[in-house]
Amino acid sequence: MPEIFNRAQIEEALQRVDVTTAIEDGFVAYSQSKVVVPPVGELVFEDPPGDVHIKYGYIKNDDYFVIKVASGFYGDVDTGLPPYDGLMLVFSQKTARLECILLDECYLTNVRTAAAGAVVAKYLAPSKVERIGVFGAGVQGRMQVEALLPIVECRDVIVWGMSEEELEAYREAMKGHGLSIETTLTGDEIGSTCNLIVTATPSHTPLLGAEQIREGTHITAMGADTREKNELDPAILGMADLVVADSIEQCRERGEIFHALEAGVLREGDAVELGNVIVDPTLRRTDDSQITVADLTGVAVQDIQISKAVYEVLTGGARGSST
Repeated sequence: MPEIFNRAQIEEALQRVDVTTAIEDGFVAYSQSKVVVPPVGELVFEDPPGDVHIKYGYIKNDDYFVIKVASGFYGDVDTGLPPYDGLMLVFSQKTARLECILLDECYLTNVRTAAAGAVVAKYLAPSKVERIGVFGAGVQGRMQVEALLPIVECRDVIVWGMSEEELEAYREAMKGHGLSIETTLTGDEIGSTCNLIVTATPSHTPLLGAEQIREGTHITAMGADTREKNELDPAILGMADLVVADSIEQCRERGEIFHALEAGVLREGDAVELGNVIVDPTLRRTDDSQITVADLTGVAVQDIQISKAVYEVLTGGARGSST
């Protein structure tokens, strides 16, 4: 029988995992064609609105392969239910045996997504971040800022949310991090005062216009992981000095790069892949006047890396070795 681990066990194990490094290594392996990642399986629902993603794959010559199912039903917060749920299945790459079920309730997906934001900021953020702006006061809006704390020195944050209740919950959840947090219901001030912006919403209409973006700004856009979702005016990508994709292949089909290609403001070949940025300094931000955009749609290699690392901790490394 496969081993089954619940969220509490998974959260405890994560305290002993260097998640950011694991995710960074995964992006490099992906861009070096060492990872097999089929197209995303996807279910999109209208009533109630939500989506389910099935992401899966393996790193060549590794010990495991992983299948992840994660859902986001954002209206659930009105019923008192968490907006996310999911699990990860870890199989032996040698025998195809199901080794374990990680009942993470989408927690691992949220953690690895936040870690990707940290990786992006490490290579693309301006040298002096003056203020961090966040669109989205939910789980990912909090976790993205927490993941940035070891990467940037800035502790001044402004957060946009959809209601005062949501923003009050954000302020309460972020106590103890040494942050100065301003909240807003309009978002206009984010573009004018921030040079590191994170968009973390399921919006279907752009939250930021090209005219709002300051010189030298970096934007990490991670909410648009389907064709329907769109957080940025496509013109922002058209005027950016550097556009980075977590997966070129995937971003052609979904996310901000998809919309920019559709709008004709970005051409095939204009974006570079994150794994290549990590290993090649010439592909990174070169000065603080540049506008940079990272489009994070979520790649299965992130799920592979984080689930492997957690499983190894939970079993004391008895089952194999992490890549």
